[in-house]
Amino acid sequence: QGQLVESGGGLVQPGGSLRLSCAASGRTFSTHYLGWFRQAPGKEREFVASISWFDGTTQYADSVKGRFTISRDNTKNTVGLQLSSLKPDDTAVYYCAASRSLTTRKEMYKYWGQGTQVTVSS
Repeated sequence: QGQLVESGGGLVQPGGSLRLSCAASGRTFSTHYLGWFRQAPGKEREFVASISWFDGTTQYADSVKGRFTISRDNTKNTVGLQLSSLKPDDTAVYYCAASRSLTTRKEMYKYWGQGTQVTVSS
């Protein structure tokens, strides 16, 4: 059974930066795509970014392109999400998830972490 554990959330001022990390364990995710989603209070969980564990192919939601960067470290079994130029609208619980396909659809992700809170406020 695979496990994903997020870390790195916190409180940051508008315009600031934060780095999230997702540690994968319990099974090999080498054939999977690791994605980040976020869910703000009262809103649907939405896709943020994803990366192929195998070749590093990435995709981003339009709302974060140019501000967020997803990366992977195969030796440490971790996936990172660098958040920059943060806005109050980026406030949400951020989740790491794994899927067998490169997709933005949350129902295609089988494995999920517990989430980490990111709050952007002055």
